[in-house]
Parts: sequence; structure tokens; C-alpha cells
Amino acid sequence: MLPAHVSAADGGSGAKVGVLTCSQVAGTKRNLLITSSVDVTCTYDGDDGSSEKYQGETGIGLGIDLSWKSEEIVKWVVIAASNDISPNNHALAGKYYGAKAEATVGVGAQANVLVGGGDKSFTLQPLSLGGQTGFGAAGGLGYLYL
Repeated sequence: MLPAHVSAADGGSGAKVGVLTCSQVAGTKRNLLITSSVDVTCTYDGDDGSSEKYQGETGIGLGIDLSWKSEEIVKWVVIAASNDISPNNHALAGKYYGAKAEATVGVGAQANVLVGGGDKSFTLQPLSLGGQTGFGAAGGLGYLYL
């Protein structure tokens, strides 16, 4: 089971550099049962006061998705190998992969841990379990492209 709250000390090697919050774009969900995707808009709020906007896609690359969601918001603690993250250069842009699981009946929860990024390596750990409204269940290899 994944932790409901992660502190910098829980991140192992690396340091917490900020929080990434992503919301689904309404009407963009594509679900083929063994794979699914949805467009997202994300905001990175750095611990240094910086802020960046991202657009991307998230979903399940291989697994099962028997869910319908009218709303989804996920927050991750961003863990970096170093604190050398220059503001406004979209350092988080890249591809992230990891495990994803969710269950929803009315209001539900999901959990993901994703690793990847562009030139620098980042880990995205759940700040809290993601909130969503809808119904169904899903799980498999999750991804986030920023």
C-alpha cells in the first residue's frame, strides 16, 4: 500500500523540490479497457516559490480500466536527485512510468508512484491519495507525459 502522505525524509535519496498538481481536461478520456488516457493540465509549485504550467496526458498503458470519472485531481511530491532545478525551464517535461491503482463509487481514490522525466531524473510520489468522482476500478502500468 502506498503512503497517504510523503515527506522529504520518506523520499530516500533525493530532495523534495515542490508539488505537481494535475487535473483532467473534460471530454478527453479515451478508454479501450486494457489501455486508457486523458489529457491533463498541471501546475508545478516549487519550494523556492517558482510556478510552471504543463499540459500532458496520463493513463494506463497496459492493465485494465473499467472506470468512468467526471473529475480527477492528483497531487505529487516532486523528488529530485539534486536541488538544481532552474525555475521556468520546464525541467519536469518528459515521460514518467509506474504503478497505478484506483477505485471509485461516487467519490473515490487512486494511488500512483511515477519515475522518469527529461534531462534530469525525478520521482513523483503521491502527496495524498488522488481525489476523483465517478465509478469503476482500474489498475496497471501508469504513465504521465508532460
